Amino acid sequence: MQEQELEMREALRQAIDEEMELDSNVLIMGEEVGYYNGPYKITKGLLDKWGPQRVIDTPICEASFAGVAIGAALTGLRPIVEFMSFNFSLLALDQIVSNAMKMHYMSGGRFSVPVVFRGPNGAAAQVSCQHSHCVEAAYSNFPGCIVMAPSNAYDAKGMLKSALRCNNPVLFLENEILYNDKSMVPTEEYLIPIGEADIKRIGSDVTIISHSRMIKLCLEAAHELQLLGISAEVIDLRTIKPLDIKTISTSLRKTHFCVIVEEGHSFGGIASEVAFNIQERCFDYLDAPLGRVCQRETPMPYSKALEKETLPTVERIIAQVRETTCH
Repeated sequence: MQEQELEMREALRQAIDEEMELDSNVLIMGEEVGYYNGPYKITKGLLDKWGPQRVIDTPICEASFAGVAIGAALTGLRPIVEFMSFNFSLLALDQIVSNAMKMHYMSGGRFSVPVVFRGPNGAAAQVSCQHSHCVEAAYSNFPGCIVMAPSNAYDAKGMLKSALRCNNPVLFLENEILYNDKSMVPTEEYLIPIGEADIKRIGSDVTIISHSRMIKLCLEAAHELQLLGISAEVIDLRTIKPLDIKTISTSLRKTHFCVIVEEGHSFGGIASEVAFNIQERCFDYLDAPLGRVCQRETPMPYSKALEKETLPTVERIIAQVRETTCH
């Protein structure tokens, strides 16, 4: 299989373009996705290729175009909604939760809502507290949706193509800081199944679990830990909901120690849910309490120095692993 080196933004663009080619019902809408080629250039060239009926610039009103997309999905189309930031999706919370997520249940299974809400999630560089929310824990609390978060270009393309073929609402959470990151991507079509985690690094002494941008930090930490004589296995959740507890359990039966890393806050977060699932299924395999590294319990500061102190770092991950494993 031939491969090409792609930035994540181009991998996402290819996924959208290929699915629009395969299915005339796929369309994309959002602020500046058309004539401006997208705020992050992920939709670059799509308007010229597919026209304004399928690449639709919207008003600056998330609730309105999220609602339009849900209505379109109910009539047989497969819309992609791009939020300039998932922080702004909170303005469409009622549409996403009450209409997209609950419609299949409320209609007794008669209606499906095949819509993908995608865009950058979490902190970027100095965008302060109103633009740095991690929304995965909040949305995962509601039944009726799938939540996905890629950590690299290869995963991003295969995961987005699977999301676009799914008949359920999908929240596809990207990270702005990862858009320039490159990885090798096959030139042939491939899919990454929904609900399938990936072991990014094999290890034997401790399992580190994370998703999205934090995987980069976990891999850096794992490299440093190896120099200290600690072999860390790194698991990328990829799909947050549904959770691939089988892959996690298999790893913990081998390593017996676990640290969970999350960019979001600790209280009521994804790390909390993963931890509960672990203690419920793998308690007898653990040789120490679970460790967590999360964003500190404060809104995101604007100051670059304070921002670094607030978010998880490689140093904090290493320190937590050493504490958990008593190294």
